[in-house]
Amino acid sequence: QVQLVESGGGLVQPGGSLRLSCAASGFTFSNYAMSWYRQAPGKERELVAIIPTAGGGTVYADSVKGRFTISRDNAKNTVYLQMNSLKPEDTAMYYCRAVRVYAYWGQGTQVTVSS
Repeated sequence: QVQLVESGGGLVQPGGSLRLSCAASGFTFSNYAMSWYRQAPGKERELVAIIPTAGGGTVYADSVKGRFTISRDNAKNTVYLQMNSLKPEDTAMYYCRAVRVYAYWGQGTQVTVSS
């Protein structure tokens, strides 16, 4: 069955870095655009970054431009989110999403930025 499993979240101090991973299985990963979303307590889920099937043409939310980088390894069926210069407002549950005709979601990984 389709699975998206996020990992790499945790507690980090402001200014620190984390690298999230999302391992996919059960579908043809290379045919799907991949994205990262996040949801903070009491807020709506928001798009963080998108990467198309071939890897080019990435799109970022204004709030993370210049700090976050999305990438994918189609040979490993994995999408990554490198997060640098983290701020307390980046604290959220981070989800990966695969979309082509249908959309699939992972279960999320918690990122907490606090001193």
